[in-house]
Amino acid sequence: MSSPTDTIELNVNGENRIVSAPAMKRLLDVLREDLQLTGTKEGCGEGECGSCSVRMNGELVNSCLVPVLQAANSRIETVEGLARDGVLHPLQQAFLYCGGAQCGICTPGMLMAAKHLLAKNPQPTMAQIREGLSGNLCRCTGFMRIFESVLSAATSISGTDQWETHAR
Repeated sequence: MSSPTDTIELNVNGENRIVSAPAMKRLLDVLREDLQLTGTKEGCGEGECGSCSVRMNGELVNSCLVPVLQAANSRIETVEGLARDGVLHPLQQAFLYCGGAQCGICTPGMLMAAKHLLAKNPQPTMAQIREGLSGNLCRCTGFMRIFESVLSAATSISGTDQWETHAR
């Protein structure tokens, strides 16, 4: 027997979306299965690894822990929302240039955590970058290239962060 569905409105990457889903379905699954936004990855499914990180109303959340009903009427930003008009966000460019991405499982969550960090602190120190990304695990890079990518992006983004997305 299937669970009853609710009609839930979300603003995802600046676009208003309506989904029919069980209230307790994970936001991660709604993004991936119902909205076909497969950039957000599932690592652990327990909120420990950060691979599924998205921004919800400007706050970083693990989408594997958020029931979609809790996200109703929220602004959700996924990794797909970083690039604009086919132009990569400076974080994405830096991850490519500095080698911050390897297997790709942690990369979307790392990018969203880094975006969140730079939105709050446009010129972080290396120690602040380490702390800002501390909720995200990577098994491939040893973290240094990721930290260097964020530092590189921070130096290329103005203090007002022209790329900060609130609602497009």
